[in-house]
Amino acid sequence: MTTEPRAIRVALPNKGRLSEQSLALFEQAGLKAAFRADRALVASLGGEFEAIFVRAGDVPEYIADGAAEIGVTGADLVAESGRDIEEVLDLGFGRCRLAIAVKDEARVERASDLPAGTRVATSFPAIARRYFERIGTEIQVAPVGGAAEIAPHLGVADVIVDLVSTGSTLRVNGLREVETIMWSTARLVASPAALADTRTRTAIDELSNALESVIRAQEKRYLMTNVPKARLEEVRTVIPGLSGPTIVEVLDSGDWVAAHAVVDADRVYQTISQLKELGAEGILVTRIERLMP
Repeated sequence: MTTEPRAIRVALPNKGRLSEQSLALFEQAGLKAAFRADRALVASLGGEFEAIFVRAGDVPEYIADGAAEIGVTGADLVAESGRDIEEVLDLGFGRCRLAIAVKDEARVERASDLPAGTRVATSFPAIARRYFERIGTEIQVAPVGGAAEIAPHLGVADVIVDLVSTGSTLRVNGLREVETIMWSTARLVASPAALADTRTRTAIDELSNALESVIRAQEKRYLMTNVPKARLEEVRTVIPGLSGPTIVEVLDSGDWVAAHAVVDADRVYQTISQLKELGAEGILVTRIERLMP
């Protein structure tokens, strides 16, 4: 009697923006989480995949220990864990940086200015130690679970190593950034054992391709417009598309053709203006759900 292979487990963050954005991305890729009950820690993602919901910081441990084959967490948390897992895809969201910050009045311009024995408050002790070892400065680490910004004002530490998005939290707390240790975004990561298994690797590649197609589409728009045939060569320079615009004859309109192209989302305004200067009419721009190369 043969048994069905176990579902491929995907470890996802259980709360916060990372969780919300992960679930939204998976749903857009066609893998909507189906929970059995409110607050359930397991959900079907359809097909071969099953989601388990854990703390973002625990995702590397679950994957490295074989409790999940693949997962989503921040690059900073992967680096802090030191576990043997592999990055499959940069998901792009949750962008921030891990930075060194000091009090505004401190006479420090860079990390190398800090004297030996400096106390560093951080919830990333492994990364902090590795970084200061690399620049040759001996430090004392004061591990904190959160709100590291208060530590220098309480005398707990001289500086902090913490995540920064806009820097506003540092400024409000009288701190300034002196150096960036690393940039971080959400990553799709997997265990080497899962990637070495043919069935699992195939499923992971298919999942990665589906997610990447959604991410790629977010940066693009599909544009359609009618343009004068006489200006077609100029139109090609404005909307080159992925491999040149698609040109279609317009019925009963010999002097006009329809041009279809994929364009950069952040240049739509300029593109429309340029097309109008060339006499384009009936310009339509729509979102794209997925885009495969």
